[in-house]
Parts: sequence; C-alpha cells; structure tokens
Amino acid sequence: MKVSASAPGKAILFGEHAVVYGKPAIAVAVDRRAIVTIQEGTDNHINVKIPELDVRGVIDIDNQQISHLNPEDTSELSNDPFKSSYDAGILKYIQKALSNFKTDHGLDVQVDLEIPIGGGLGSSAAVTVATMAAAARYNQQELTLESLAKMAHQVELEVQGAASPLDTTISTYGGFIYFTHKDGAVKIETSMEMPLVVGHTSKPGNTGELILKVRKLKKNHPDIIGPIMDTIETITNEARESIINGEEESVGELMNINQGLLDALGVNTPKLSNLIYQARSAGAIGSKITGAGGGGSIIAYCPGKAKEVLKTLKSVENAFEVSISSKGVTW
Repeated sequence: MKVSASAPGKAILFGEHAVVYGKPAIAVAVDRRAIVTIQEGTDNHINVKIPELDVRGVIDIDNQQISHLNPEDTSELSNDPFKSSYDAGILKYIQKALSNFKTDHGLDVQVDLEIPIGGGLGSSAAVTVATMAAAARYNQQELTLESLAKMAHQVELEVQGAASPLDTTISTYGGFIYFTHKDGAVKIETSMEMPLVVGHTSKPGNTGELILKVRKLKKNHPDIIGPIMDTIETITNEARESIINGEEESVGELMNINQGLLDALGVNTPKLSNLIYQARSAGAIGSKITGAGGGGSIIAYCPGKAKEVLKTLKSVENAFEVSISSKGVTW
C-alpha cells in the first residue's frame, strides 16, 4: 500500500508574533507544497528520506528514537549549523506526527519539499500536516480538518516549545484567511488582486528561538510590548476591512506600519531590511517580514509592479512570485 498527501506553505500578511498572544492574523496559503508519501517498509523501522535536503533518518518503532543518517557526500550545506539543526528538527516533526498513529510494521516515508527551509513560509507546518494526513490515509483513519489542524499544532508545540496555531491552520485549510483563536480560520472573500513576491535570504530564521526572544522582551517590558501587540491587532483588523473592500493603498500602508512594529520587537535583520526597502523602491506599495523573522523571508505586495520587484530582489537575494493556493491539505 502506498499513499500520498500534500499541504501548502503559507505567507503571513499581518499579525505574526502578536498571534502567539491571542491576537488575530491574516495569512494566505501559497502554491508551494510539502508532499509526503508513505508505504510499507522493508524492515521494522520507519525510514525517512527528504531528497531536497539530502536527509535520511531512521525512527525506531519501539522507543521512537531518531537516528540521523548523514549523506555520503559532505557538501558545504551539510556542514552548516542551521541546516544540521533543521534536518534534526524536521525528522522530529515527522516522528511526532507519526506517533499519533499506531503501526506494527516498518514504513518508508518520503518528503518532497517545494518550500524553502527556515524561510518563514511554514515548511515545518506543511510537513507536519501532510505527514499526519498521509498517515491517517495509510491507516484508513477518518480525520476532520479541524482535528487535523489541532493535532498538527500540538506537534509543533511539542517540537518548538512555543507555536501559534496559525501555520498548521493555513496548511490545513488553504486559501486566504483571517485567523482568531476563538473562531479559528475564517475565509476572506475579496475581488482584489494579490500580486505577491517573496524575497528569501540565505540565512534562515529559527521560529522557536524568535518566539522565545519576543516572549522575554514582553516579560521585561510589559507596558511597552503589550500595547505594541494591541496595535498589531488593530492593524490586522483594519487590513481585513481594506482587503474585503479592495483598498490597495491602505493594505500597502498597513503592511509597512506592521513592519515598523516588527522592527520594535527586534526580529528584523540588515538583510531582511534591505530586501524590504529594495522592494518598496522597485514599486511595492507594501513590504514586510513574513513569519518569525531573524532571517528567512519578506513578502512584497506589488500591484502592477510584480516583474520589477522580482527583478530587483533577485539581484540582491533569492526571490520568486507566489500565487494564493485555494487548496489546503489534500489526501
């Protein structure tokens, strides 16, 4: 038996970091996915392959221990500390996801990634959601989208120590959503075009570390950081109305204001800042970090200027256009 499932990455337009503290956020699923294939294994272990990362790992069914098998050839990336950390982390997401499903025999698991790692585009959430969906299908177990999103968020919490449910929610449901902790994912209906360009730095960010960094800042300066989170909430709610009403200029302005507050939270870097301002100088009406920051990606909203912005960002770092994916998890 061989089954597959896939889930999209995401871009946060408004509300990252504040969403960890119960505030709303606006995000879109993007047309880059994680595809997970599961079939019966040839031994009594769970063997994991991630070709794009040149990663192989073995999960012991009995004690759930992970053995990371290094690739035979040692490339420059293999010696990169972040990549080593990410490789180990992604195996842990897969192990935790699969531990929700009992198996009495070995499995072969392959993960194909179209999403840059550590880029703020939700690669770990997409892998987690796709792995759980594939495992549910393999075990012929019914799972509602709501249950899948909650279980996947629990996996992210266990691995990262702190995580918003936003990433796993958008990977599960897809589309253009306004997310609140009370109501979950609410689809945003708009006739507005959303030409988006992602600029991706060579230095990835570490979501768990950055969430903890902001938490420490909030603890040390509650009377300053608390109101910043409240203001981000106001921005997100205004942005929702602007998107519904098709107010392009307002959306761009609000993205730029949101970025100023992310600067205040200390999650920007010189490279990300350069991409943000390069995008604006090339015609983007709004540009900001997407995701946790500290590296990773920026998102630029550029009506009528996508090609110019893409060309400019490509001259500086990696960049690509993204489309909004109406499809969430598929299995």
